[in-house]
Amino acid sequence: MTIGKSVRDQGGDASGDGATGIKADGQMEGSSYNPLGNPGVEHWQATYVSKDGLGDRGDVFFAAVEMTRMPMIITDPRQPDNPIVFANGAFMDLTGYSESQILGRNCRFLQGADTNRDTVAEIRHGIEEQRAVAVDILNYKADGTPFWNGLYMGPVFDRNNELLYYFASQLDITDKFNQYQSSIQAQKMEAIGALTAGLAHDFNNLLHVATGNLELATRQLHGSNSAIDALERSRGALDKATRLTQKLLTFARKQNLHPKLVSLNQVVLGLADMLAPTLPKAITLRLDLGTNLPQCQVDADHLDSALLNLIKNAREAMPDGGAITIATRLATATAPSRSLPRGAHACVEVAIQDSGPGMAEEVVQRATEPFFTTKGPGTGLGLAMVHGFAEQSQGKLHIASTLGKGTTVTLRFPAVQAAPPAAPFEEPAAAVPAGVDHSRWRAKRLLVVDDNADILMLTTEFLQALGYEVAAVDSATAALEYLARGERIDLMFTDIVMPGGMNGIALAQAVARDYPHVKLLAATGYMDQLPEQAEPGVPLDIIPKPFRFDMLEQKIRQLL
Repeated sequence: MTIGKSVRDQGGDASGDGATGIKADGQMEGSSYNPLGNPGVEHWQATYVSKDGLGDRGDVFFAAVEMTRMPMIITDPRQPDNPIVFANGAFMDLTGYSESQILGRNCRFLQGADTNRDTVAEIRHGIEEQRAVAVDILNYKADGTPFWNGLYMGPVFDRNNELLYYFASQLDITDKFNQYQSSIQAQKMEAIGALTAGLAHDFNNLLHVATGNLELATRQLHGSNSAIDALERSRGALDKATRLTQKLLTFARKQNLHPKLVSLNQVVLGLADMLAPTLPKAITLRLDLGTNLPQCQVDADHLDSALLNLIKNAREAMPDGGAITIATRLATATAPSRSLPRGAHACVEVAIQDSGPGMAEEVVQRATEPFFTTKGPGTGLGLAMVHGFAEQSQGKLHIASTLGKGTTVTLRFPAVQAAPPAAPFEEPAAAVPAGVDHSRWRAKRLLVVDDNADILMLTTEFLQALGYEVAAVDSATAALEYLARGERIDLMFTDIVMPGGMNGIALAQAVARDYPHVKLLAATGYMDQLPEQAEPGVPLDIIPKPFRFDMLEQKIRQLL
């Protein structure tokens, strides 16, 4: 909101015939939408007229006011309650009121239940101080429809500096205002996501140290069942913390996804078979599945988890019973994802609809924020996780809710035309065949790279306990320097996210190029599309952090 300077402070010139004015001079920037595309310098924020009255309507300027599609009104502050004394046809078109319903009334008749009282007070103060005002205000049309009004108003004086009228123009800026608010919310969510991802990454490293030491301690204890039980309970708690961290990473769109072609209908049918027996008898599960839907490319496990989260929310919204409808359909969206080219794209959608009490608009606006919940105890990460998964899958999450009418949450993904199925691939078994001499792994030499000293020491101790020869370094640069000395290395195990300008992906590319005999293995809990930077043909296996040491042992044996 902007209120201009007092006309008397500006020293306006009221001499001469006709109308003169005070230029805006870039001062009027209070609206989220400016029809000029700039602050405006030459247009007037206040004016002086030589003749009072509205009777002369025969000139071209009056015709221009009536022909424009810009809604305009004039009020008379000299009369009680500052009533409207003129409204052009465009104002009637905007509001839906007739001229007889407008003239003689104060502008407040456009206000409603959700009009911001502080905004109204700012307008009132501007009128009292005889200043120009630019503001966005929520008004209501004759049929009750709310709209965001980009209001600009300024005073009209006579040649003696006496206030005669207030002139106001307005625009229905609802669409642009909503876009502006969506942009602000998106920036807020990106900032929260970046913070969440950074915290989750650091927390992941701490979890890895804790779970790794517990696993080593459990292996080293023999015959002390009570001690082992205590360690297992600790590990159970840490496993829960690990799952919470994965949810944070999913919200922040840093999770390592494994997308593949899936049919939304098949996924929904599979979930329905599993869920139907578990729902309370008072809740009915309905399916409304589209026909001949194309597939989409998403991580099937994360999709299952997202849909289960949405169905759980729908069930909890109806403690006294109701209906949950799961619908799929083909749609067209102009911008299903910011990462896709502009233009129309075929999409597939899956929607979870409940018949519960619905949510207020302010709750809908915050529903995907992490840690925001209206259900009392809980993490508030469910919808945040689903939102993050959708965005990372080039999709969108949309929430529509009306108080008293229920809520519909829709997941939208780009449609993919399925290619002919490839021949099935059998991955070699990772287990060591019976009767094979284990010493052939123990003769191998490994290079471990991690900037976290605790993780580096823990991993080194574990691999040495398995009988491997282990060299440990704390950066990608140190790893390349070690290899450049001609040291024999059979496998390099590296973290991906490391400071110093070279991450684990770049390190793996350099090693694959200069030392092609070295097997490559990496670990991270903070992907952020880093695998996409790898060059084609670089044989880099990645395991998630925190990992179990038995998983690491199995993967190393498989590679060697």
